Amino acid sequence: MALGRRKLRELPINSLIPNMLTTLALCAGLTSVKFALEGKWEPAVIAILSAGVLDGLDGRMARLLKGSSKFGAELDSLSDFVSFGVAPALVLYLWTLNSGLGGIGWIIALIFTVSCGLRLARFNSMLEEDTPDWEGKYFTGIAAPAGAAISLLFMVVSFYSDAEIFKSAFLNAAWLLFMAFLMASRIPTFSIKRIRIPRGYIIMFLMLVAGTVAVMTIYPWHVLTGIALLYLGTIPFAIGTHRRLAREEAAKKAKAAAENVVEVDTGKEISN
Repeated sequence: MALGRRKLRELPINSLIPNMLTTLALCAGLTSVKFALEGKWEPAVIAILSAGVLDGLDGRMARLLKGSSKFGAELDSLSDFVSFGVAPALVLYLWTLNSGLGGIGWIIALIFTVSCGLRLARFNSMLEEDTPDWEGKYFTGIAAPAGAAISLLFMVVSFYSDAEIFKSAFLNAAWLLFMAFLMASRIPTFSIKRIRIPRGYIIMFLMLVAGTVAVMTIYPWHVLTGIALLYLGTIPFAIGTHRRLAREEAAKKAKAAAENVVEVDTGKEISN
């Protein structure tokens, strides 16, 4: 019996890979705070971006290896909150908000962290809701990894620009509040996970990726700035397409309801 229980407790290493990636993402997020305390701002940003990459991999690996679990989902939420809610707020606070705004800067950092926590809680609660298939193409509010990365936009720009405006505590505070609003809001944004590339454009897409990586090796912060602005530029299109699909869904439901009423009335007439 003891041998049987031991076998039941053993897990293949493959099933632990998603949780290992999630743990690495959590470590990366916390490491960004360490770099910020040491005044190493570029490594701090890289650590948060690394956490975002690992966060994107753990879910895919869980589905690929069929290693999804309740434990993994809870660990993922904890990792996301620390890496994309706590870490960016602390990094920006230590970089400019503390020296420029003092206590007000701390309050703004707290608002961002709380907004990220609320966004993650709402995301988890919505997983159990019954929604149309097309809703899977959108996030409600900006995703936590994207919100964390874009909140550091002006810090990234300051890495290659000498303009002091990008280090302004007021500018970064306003930007952090804006990103907190985008995360906590119900504004639809595109889900990168559901993007499909037509077969005829796969070669062009791969060439674009290769070119982007090549440029990124020389101008990494410029490319990251461009990606952030491009992502923000897609939000109006996401809002427009989401509203159109919502109207079509409402019209479809109204039509189905009307047809049901007609069928009921017809059935009554026949029985009479």
